[in-house]
This record gives sequence, C-alpha cells and structure tokens, in this order.
Amino acid sequence: MTILLKDIWNIEKTSDYKIHFARYGGYSQPLDVFVRNCNEWQGWQEYKPKRNDFNQQFIFSLMHFYHESESWLFGGIYEVLERHNDCYSVQLTKQKREFIGRLKIRSDYKQRATRTRMEPYYSAFEVKEILAEIYNGRKFPGYDAVHLSFEELEALISIDQTNWKTALENIKGIYLITDISNGKHYVGSAYGNQGIWSRWKTYTITGHGGNKGINEYLEKKGLEYCRKNFYFTLLEHYFSKISDDQIISRERFWKDVLVSRKLEGLNRN
Repeated sequence: MTILLKDIWNIEKTSDYKIHFARYGGYSQPLDVFVRNCNEWQGWQEYKPKRNDFNQQFIFSLMHFYHESESWLFGGIYEVLERHNDCYSVQLTKQKREFIGRLKIRSDYKQRATRTRMEPYYSAFEVKEILAEIYNGRKFPGYDAVHLSFEELEALISIDQTNWKTALENIKGIYLITDISNGKHYVGSAYGNQGIWSRWKTYTITGHGGNKGINEYLEKKGLEYCRKNFYFTLLEHYFSKISDDQIISRERFWKDVLVSRKLEGLNRN
C-alpha cells in the first residue's frame, strides 16, 4: 500500500517552500555530512550560489539516501532569515522535527537542479519508511561486504558507530585502499593489539595512517583528494587466535596478487 507524504503531512501553502534535493556534487555525500556533523549539514542550506535559489521563506531539506534507489532522507525545515551576497542565514524550525533523520521518502527526482519549487514533487512524494531512530550511518553489512568511502568511514568513526566498532575493533585482517580515480592500490594489515577499527581510525585522523607510500601520495594530491577518491575494503578477517606472522604472510600474498608494489602502486615494501 502506497502512503503519500501529503496524507500524513499536509502542507497547505507549498508556494512558501523550496525543496533542497541535496546530493553528491563531486565532493561530499550529504548523508555522510548529516551523520558526521549537524552544523556542517546546516551549512549546506546556507550555501548561496550566484542565483538566489532559496527565494521563498522555507527550505524543505532532503538528502540523497545513496545506498538505496529513489530514496531521500528528511533533513529538516529551515527558515531563511536573511539573504546575503554570498550566503543565507537560516534557522531550523520546529516543523516535524521528530521526522528529521527518520523519514525516508521515495522520489525518482533526477533533474539537474538541486533546489527547486515544491510542486509537483511534494504531491508525489511517497513515504518509504520511518526509522525507529535517527539515522547514524549504514549498519554493518557483514565482514564479506565491507567496502566504504573515506568519507563514510570518517563519519562512522567520528560518532563511534556502535555496530561497526563492535565488529571491527577486535579483529585482525588484511585491507585494501583503492584510489577510484586511477585504480591504484594499497594493501595493509592490522594485527597485534590493533584491530581494523583502530587501524582505519588513524587514516581518518592523519589521512595516511603512517604509511610512507600513501603519505607521499597525500603530499602530492592533498587530503581532500584522498577523502574524495579513497575507498576501503576488507579483504580478509581473522579473530585473535591467528598469529601475527600469518597475517603478515597473507598481506604479502595480496600485495603480489594486486601488484600494489609495482605499476605505480602505493605500497613501498
């Protein structure tokens, strides 16, 4: 049974609103921004391009729920208080605050513009799901399906996301970092007293995790490049009984398989 948003939330004067379909613009996923920092998310509503796109009183804010097709997460209703030359001054209103980060809307919106009039889109919005709790990052998908962007990893670690941390902090393993812009690889490992969670946390703090090859790359490319292009994949995982020597041996195996020490790969040994 399809439930339209207007059936549970009737906005009579839609002409007072602009919709913000926030989505990836080559730098950040708004969904990850929302998880990482609510003030940073508000900044997405305050950004003003050359056009005065938010030329109505209210902003109906949505963020692309990029893990699912045609899915958007409600990010709040903001009131535009002032319009400056280079930004907006906005304030989160009390309208449907209980839905922020919980209400998922189905829409096939694919237009180029990310800021648009309320209709005809509002009337066609379907209620896809109302989450029991505010969205705080993708749930752990299982050890054989760990593949996430630098930015998503950064968001999960910044809030100490419980199910990811619990799954990864006590396991040893081999991981792969891929630069998706050119296919370059770095193969790393976590062993001893350092689980995968702790190891990956160092990357979100330093950008290079203490690795010479990635540090050299970082100096050439810059941290923002790495945040945009690096993806982390768990290749193998083991619990504590396996020896560190076995982990190191498997790390060498994957370096050979993925040729990460040759062909301009990112491993230096």
